[in-house]
Amino acid sequence: MTTSPDGQVQDRPDGQAAREQASYDATPTPLRTLSALRSALLRSAPRLGTGRLVCVDGPAGSGKTTLAGGLAEHVVTLGRRVVLLHMDDQYEGWAGLDDAPHRVADHVLAPLAAGGAGRYRRYDWHRGGFAEEHVVAPVEDGDVVVLEGVGSGAVQVAPYRSLLVWVEAPAALRMRRGLERDGAETETEWRAWTRSEAVHFAGHGTRAAADVRVDAFGRIRSGR
Repeated sequence: MTTSPDGQVQDRPDGQAAREQASYDATPTPLRTLSALRSALLRSAPRLGTGRLVCVDGPAGSGKTTLAGGLAEHVVTLGRRVVLLHMDDQYEGWAGLDDAPHRVADHVLAPLAAGGAGRYRRYDWHRGGFAEEHVVAPVEDGDVVVLEGVGSGAVQVAPYRSLLVWVEAPAALRMRRGLERDGAETETEWRAWTRSEAVHFAGHGTRAAADVRVDAFGRIRSGR
């Protein structure tokens, strides 16, 4: 998803919408949660140039995409320009978690913080390679970038973010959501991914660094 010139959130035109809708039985994020997160974000200091970056991280299948999409739309109602970016576009396949935070920090966030445009090539999961280039317009005063997905809370991203949200859900529910989304034939890859992300989260201290923690039903469980 990204935004149109009038600031409305739109689906990305790359044909992978089904992959990004981790909402097979995910509960829509409650309005009170979205309002609380929006308020926390707008109270925070801008660290992406004159804009703000909110990162939504947590284990795969926990409901990050649902929450991030709801938050983006909730911020747009204030007349803010919002860009919604997905870490799924940054991984070079199932083994691409380690490199993705470097890629998004170096080629998207650092240029935006410096007042320029960010660029990235979307990874095409169907073809197994990087595809077309996407350009993220320079941020202006009050703009918000929402970055969701595993690795969005990595240390490489931390210098640019104003708010980090951690989303968690029981392991069995996460696995079921993932296999319903990607197909039962991906179970081997999913189990390998869960091991990789656990190592990643431990190394980056992502959960402990979160400003807000949200459960599988979109309820805020803790915050700084």
